[in-house]
Amino acid sequence: MSTARLRTFLAVARHASFSAGARAIGLSQPTATNQIQGLEREFNVELFHRRGRRIELTDVGRALLPIAQQLSMLETEASGLLKDSGKLNRGHLKIGAVGPFHVIEMVDHYCRKYPQIEVSIRIGNSASVLEDLENYVIDIGVLAGLHDDPNFVAHRYARHPVVLFAHVEHPLARHDAVPLQALQGQRLLRRESGSTTRLALERALERAQVSPKVAMEIGSREALREAAIRGIGIGAVSEAEYIADPRLKMIRIAGDPVHTETYLYHLVERSNNQIVKSFQGCLKPQMKSLHE
Repeated sequence: MSTARLRTFLAVARHASFSAGARAIGLSQPTATNQIQGLEREFNVELFHRRGRRIELTDVGRALLPIAQQLSMLETEASGLLKDSGKLNRGHLKIGAVGPFHVIEMVDHYCRKYPQIEVSIRIGNSASVLEDLENYVIDIGVLAGLHDDPNFVAHRYARHPVVLFAHVEHPLARHDAVPLQALQGQRLLRRESGSTTRLALERALERAQVSPKVAMEIGSREALREAAIRGIGIGAVSEAEYIADPRLKMIRIAGDPVHTETYLYHLVERSNNQIVKSFQGCLKPQMKSLHE
């Protein structure tokens, strides 16, 4: 059953005339008559009683009329949705991220420019974010590291130095900045395996031949901060992730030899998606394509 035939049925029923109904939807009378007859033959029913030039709905026709009206309204809504979405007058942007840092800043900027677009954020680890991208659960992924995969397009959004932080009574807290060598023999709070901050710091320490003591391995930024507040050791985070506290002192590493980067990802085949393009366009001044 085609929507065109139902549309013709609805027009003829509303105007109680094949000729008037046909004119209303831009058809010739023979075409409208053929469509109604085709619908009747398809289901072996009679929709109209023909009494000369007058027509009346049959019982089946009267029962079909409100359904056809509902379908017509849904068709109109669907058309409006597609037109509005193409013009970004409505829509839903779904973002996956490994943490709230950066992504809230991005969303705030985007919502100011596109207030009609609904935005939702899913927080997970890198593997789950990439999986959600592949399964079309999200439109954009915000990750802390670069994943070389031909299925994704990646853009670098930001680069931030890694900073240290310690209890205000820690000996290093007397300084605003220290060389990397100052960590030699110091009790260091280490992030979990797979942390981009841990990996970046360990590589820098290895290059500088500096060997701190691992005081504890901690799996969250919140726990890391609490351990530093209790004086258990020195923590390290991206500068963007550091939360000031009167019990802590942020200490820069001289020369900023350690840094982390934030990347935006989307599927290659979704490069021309309006929602994806609008998000990229909104953040374009801050982004750098890895394919440039």
